[in-house]
Amino acid sequence: MKKIISKIILTSITIVTVGLANAQTIDAKAKKILDDVTANYNSKKNSYFKFSFGSGINGLVTKTEPGIYYTAGDKYKLKIMDTEQVFDGNKIYNINSDDMEVTIAKPNGSSTMFSPINYLTNYRNEYNVTYNGKKNVNGISTDFIKLTPIKANGIKYVYLFLDSTKKQMVKIEQHGNNKDVAVIAIKEYKENQDVDPNMFVFDKNKYKNYIITEL
Repeated sequence: MKKIISKIILTSITIVTVGLANAQTIDAKAKKILDDVTANYNSKKNSYFKFSFGSGINGLVTKTEPGIYYTAGDKYKLKIMDTEQVFDGNKIYNINSDDMEVTIAKPNGSSTMFSPINYLTNYRNEYNVTYNGKKNVNGISTDFIKLTPIKANGIKYVYLFLDSTKKQMVKIEQHGNNKDVAVIAIKEYKENQDVDPNMFVFDKNKYKNYIITEL
């Protein structure tokens, strides 16, 4: 489980593109739902998501762990188990408290973080989008949207389940070409909270005993 989280959360999913790009197709209804949800989140001063992170193979989740995700503007903090990723608007800080290691790097276009909301914007340039109707998810009537990569990137497809009435994300399923599956199911959502101004600040003094590597 720890290896999967480290791969997906801390080092993100490295995208290796091969071949030529195909023409992108985006269903109009799906686009409106995605853009409405994005606009709703962007209108908030900040957002907080408490979720369960599940992983497994062959489309079946075999392990789950709790996670939290804070975002304000383009800054965010994502934490699952002993792994944490912080973006201060300039650099990404990957913190592993179990191994006592910190990796610092500039964001780049060759990696995608798996978070509660990253696909709301990534779909615009990287995926074909189809609307697959309504589906009940834990008692919530959701709109089911499927994303399929335009270029080979290790991901077979992504399922998004959104509450178009509240304009919120409910669940994400990411299925890999290697049959791995990763799932984020939103358990609690809060917005416009009073948060610590240092929420998205990396303080090196707190990690004096850690191995810190800047790429």
